Amino acid sequence: MLILGSGPAGLSAAIYGARAGLAPIVVQGMQPGGQLTITTDVENYPGFKDVIQGPWLMEQMQAQAEHVGAQMMYDQIVDVDLSQRPFRLTGDGGVVYIADTLVICTGAQAKWLGVEGEEHLQGKGVSACATCDGFFYRGKKVVVIGGGNTAVEEALYLTNHSHDVTLIHRRDTLRAEKILQERLHAHPNIKVLWNKAVDKFVGGGTPEGLVGVDLIDTVTGEKSHEPTDGGFVAIGHHPATELFTGKLPTDEGYLLVEKGTTRTAIPGVFAAGDVTDKIYRQAVTAAGMGCMAALDVEKFLAEADFEAMIEA
Repeated sequence: MLILGSGPAGLSAAIYGARAGLAPIVVQGMQPGGQLTITTDVENYPGFKDVIQGPWLMEQMQAQAEHVGAQMMYDQIVDVDLSQRPFRLTGDGGVVYIADTLVICTGAQAKWLGVEGEEHLQGKGVSACATCDGFFYRGKKVVVIGGGNTAVEEALYLTNHSHDVTLIHRRDTLRAEKILQERLHAHPNIKVLWNKAVDKFVGGGTPEGLVGVDLIDTVTGEKSHEPTDGGFVAIGHHPATELFTGKLPTDEGYLLVEKGTTRTAIPGVFAAGDVTDKIYRQAVTAAGMGCMAALDVEKFLAEADFEAMIEA
């Protein structure tokens, strides 16, 4: 059992796989631990009454997986051959991995604006997940940047915590579905700034945190400043599926799986977590899918062995 990715999905699959005697190997990839390693406060992962740190949580998951027998490989896969079994995958140092089953948990990354102050203030007021971090802005002023479904949904969600939500969009019309636009415009606690692009995230205070965003009018070029306590970038995600282009079916880049399972179109290949989930994208749902993947692998191997015995 070969697992690509070491976020909550990959490590949960490894824990269940190891306990089932499937000898899982986890290839950790470019970002060992996944997106939680760049997340500071985590308050919505079950089992912890106090706020925990994302990197610490992933360290604990990895230690648990290793404790039950999973093997960690610090490598990055650069080539995949799914045309025959066993599957062959090649690391960037030339190591070849042979697998009876493959679980893809390579995740997805939020798209960022790439403007000044954005990276520096991540975790200090700048976020890409309202569901993850909105709770920390109870009663505070927040802005959401974007114009699609994700941005509108995040703005509406944030009204559960904030009475002052501003949606900033670089155009004069939204791309979101009509029903979402209607809800947005009808909400008394949301205002929209049209034709505005974020030029800079501005920090201040002690300890330093986001205090506002510098804006540029995309029509007139006029500069302005919008004070805020929280800035949520909601311009989409990049699923890490480049390796599987043309080899597995995708939808907007996300791997397609059989409904209610983690099975892909190729028998013996499974996908779990954000790499196949463009709706929820939470650590706990990724972990749940990792569990599903390990159970699907176990069932697949048991049925394959049974069929082989009949043929023999």
